[in-house]
Amino acid sequence: MKLDWKEYLQRMVNVTMMENYGMTYDSKSQAPLYEIVFKTGKLIGEYEDGLLLETTRESQQVKIFIPHHSIKCVEIFNV
Repeated sequence: MKLDWKEYLQRMVNVTMMENYGMTYDSKSQAPLYEIVFKTGKLIGEYEDGLLLETTRESQQVKIFIPHHSIKCVEIFNV
C-alpha cells in the first residue's frame, strides 16, 4: 500500500525511526538498552525518496529529511 503523503502536508507528525539511537547499560538486567528515535515536526514536503519535516529547536528553524526506508511508524495529528 502506498500512502498519499500530500494529503497530510502542513500537519504535525511524529516519526518513529527504524534505527536505534544511542545505547545505555541496564545494571539490573546486565544488558544494553537502545533508545528509540523520534522525529517530530510539520510535514512540509513529500518526495519520491522521503519526507521533509520542519520544527523549531533551540530557537532555530530546522528542516529534517527522513528517507522512507528509515521510517518505522508515523503518527499524524489533527487528521
